Amino acid sequence: MQKFTAPLRRAAGVLVSAWLLAGAAAAVPLPELNIDPAQVSVSGVSSGGYMAVQLHVAYSATFKKGAGVVAGGPYYCAEGSVVYATGRCMAHDTSIPVSSLVTTTNNWATSGAIDPVANLAASRLYLFSGTLDSVVKTAVMDDLRSYYGAFVPAANIAYKKDLAAEHSFVTDDYGSACSVKGDPYIDDCNFDLAGALLQQIYGPLNARNVSTLGGSFIEFDQRGFVGGHAMAQTGWAYVPAACASGSATCRLHVALHGCKQNTAQIGQQYVRNTGYNRWADTNNIVVLYPQTGVTATNGCWDWWGYDSPDYAKKAGPQMAAIQAMVKHLSGGTATAALAAPGGLTASAATASSMKLSWSAVPGAAGYVVYRNGGRRNPTPVAGTSFTDTDLVAGSSYGWTVRAVNAAGARGAPSATATASTTGMAPVCTTTDNYSHTVAARAYALYGFAYAYGSNQGMGLWNIYIETTLKKTAAGYYEVGTCY
Repeated sequence: MQKFTAPLRRAAGVLVSAWLLAGAAAAVPLPELNIDPAQVSVSGVSSGGYMAVQLHVAYSATFKKGAGVVAGGPYYCAEGSVVYATGRCMAHDTSIPVSSLVTTTNNWATSGAIDPVANLAASRLYLFSGTLDSVVKTAVMDDLRSYYGAFVPAANIAYKKDLAAEHSFVTDDYGSACSVKGDPYIDDCNFDLAGALLQQIYGPLNARNVSTLGGSFIEFDQRGFVGGHAMAQTGWAYVPAACASGSATCRLHVALHGCKQNTAQIGQQYVRNTGYNRWADTNNIVVLYPQTGVTATNGCWDWWGYDSPDYAKKAGPQMAAIQAMVKHLSGGTATAALAAPGGLTASAATASSMKLSWSAVPGAAGYVVYRNGGRRNPTPVAGTSFTDTDLVAGSSYGWTVRAVNAAGARGAPSATATASTTGMAPVCTTTDNYSHTVAARAYALYGFAYAYGSNQGMGLWNIYIETTLKKTAAGYYEVGTCY
């Protein structure tokens, strides 16, 4: 396999990504495929590593096959604190209370905030920490190993921490030199990390494709699954040909980028050049690449609570969105001879919800609602109405409905109903707290900054603290995120 020298490699990555973005087709609905629910897994690097742990633990009934974690840390390590996030959970400047986090996990499972921890016992894990990682220290990953030891047998855990790699996703043929920390945070260390973690999770696999891929890259509309919450309008997926045609039952792996690695920041380099797709192509693995948006803090996933206090639970908005994508992808390809629901209308609009109504279909056992192509109800509704929530104010959406039979096979789709939510579409501005006050989005009081309208605290009033303010009405700002 040909390798580029470091300067050419970086230049090629930028040029190829720019070309791909310029020539990308418009976003399409995420397909529903024939996925084996017992073969779903997740991995991620940096903030994506932390998010992978959150998904694996909170939705353990879904991600039952296992997880790969690169430069991440224990579940709920930050405990909602940015100080803990940047301190003990990255620099390991103080000890991480692993036993306390295990207790929290058990308590949340008992309360139903996350799935039962018993689901974790059969999963398989691959952990990786570079010896040169200056962002998330190896001691943090050691604590993750200890945390998982409370739930997963030692025989199911592989942990590699002997490679001289910086804070990055490691490959054997693409990226910067192994000692480099910087864009695109993909380093060529002569090690196939994607292959190592996929083989640990799934067991022996067919050799990867080292030639032209036979599947398809899909840019899909994420707005069908989430309303804002610092996620991008579109995400990506790689679908092998046999999975797209429905001729094979496929596996599903969710691959989460790290901070400063979303498509807005490095183009499609993480989607196309981390090595996952070569293994996916020859082993019928669909790879889902969800994306954070431009208002996500440093492009990071929410693993300390910047978007929601429920960030680590099933109720966490980013968590629930990815779970919904997985459930949609796993919807199957079976169809039934059921008519399309007629008379679909959208009414009773609010700033965050819409009521959908339609006519009954003879022989239907229930109905599935889709927003911008994304499935909204994992379980079919029995009646002929549904209220869709988590919408963005002042925004337009399109809905369709399909009838399903008792086996879950879907009928023909209805015509699309289009409508807009009420209110003003939110406008987000990310800058330092001093600049917010100069622009009259915030005011200063006793050395601290506060948002006009909501009076929410923003931290110290200076040029070093950055905050995203969301304008939801004239003169009214909240600490929050948009797309």
